[in-house]
This record gives sequence, structure tokens and C-alpha cells, in this order.
Amino acid sequence: MDIAAHLSAKLKALRQARGWSLTLAAEKTGVSKAMLGQIERNESSPTVATLWKIATGLNVPFSVFLQSGEPPERPVFDPQNSDMVVVPLFPYDEQLRFDLFSIMLAPGALSESSPHDSGVIEHVTVISGALDMQVQGKWQTLRAGEGLRFAGDEAHGYRNSGPERAHFHSLIHYP
Repeated sequence: MDIAAHLSAKLKALRQARGWSLTLAAEKTGVSKAMLGQIERNESSPTVATLWKIATGLNVPFSVFLQSGEPPERPVFDPQNSDMVVVPLFPYDEQLRFDLFSIMLAPGALSESSPHDSGVIEHVTVISGALDMQVQGKWQTLRAGEGLRFAGDEAHGYRNSGPERAHFHSLIHYP
């Protein structure tokens, strides 16, 4: 699956299904009209943080952008020059209302996440390496086997200050 082409088509389809102009989509997502247009024209790949903003503004689960409907392929979101690789383990489940992702964060990488929709709860479990998490403005380090549950509807961040890739799972629960 060509992830950039998939993101382009999915964004355009979701926006048009709502009857939103690019201007309105920019207002709702906090992503500039120019950037949204570039993504829709497949001229630019969004970062994970930008894609989260778009998903939140459109009120859809993040994994909607990663699902191709072509099993058994497991899409990977790894935009150019990205230090963060996201693989959906369990795409959004309508009945249970969650996504589960496997995420790799390169040494020195930082990903800041804007608040998700109200009531979203995130569960992070470190599989290998160490992961610094910023929740409520404070950083804390999680090591392999440790986890953290927090309100995803507040700004938060992920940082790898260690020498090896940090591998973690993120379960996002939607109210």
C-alpha cells in the first residue's frame, strides 16, 4: 500500500463527506489550509502529530488513516525523515472503541501530541528500551515492562533520550 496516496485519498474523502471546504477543515483541525491541500494532492506527507490533529479535528480514530481495507497487509505510518514508526496492531474497533498501535521511536526523537477528543484515555506500555513521557507538563521515564495510563485529551509528549530505539504499545480508548 502506498501510504501517502492512501492518506491523501482518505483525508479528501472524509472532508468531502462532511461537506467541508479546506478552510473549514483547517479551522476544525488546527492544520493550515495549505498543508491540508498538499496532503490531499499527495505533495506532502504529514507527521504523526499533524495526522493526530487531523484525526481529532475530523472526530475519527487515528487508525482510520492507516486502514486500507486490504487484509492481511499491516500498514506502517513512517513519513519521510520521521523518527517515529506507527503500526496498527488492532485498528479501531467500533464496539470496543479503541485502537492499539505498536510504535518505534528513534534515539533522540521527540513527538509532541496535541490533545485528542474529550474523554480519550491513552495507555502506553514500553516493550523495549526506555521512553520519556510528558503528561500534565511533567516528564517521567518508563522502562521495558512499565506502563502509564493518562488523559489523552490533554497535551502530552513522547521522547527517546536513550541510545537505542524505544518500542512501545499505545492503546487509545475513545469515549
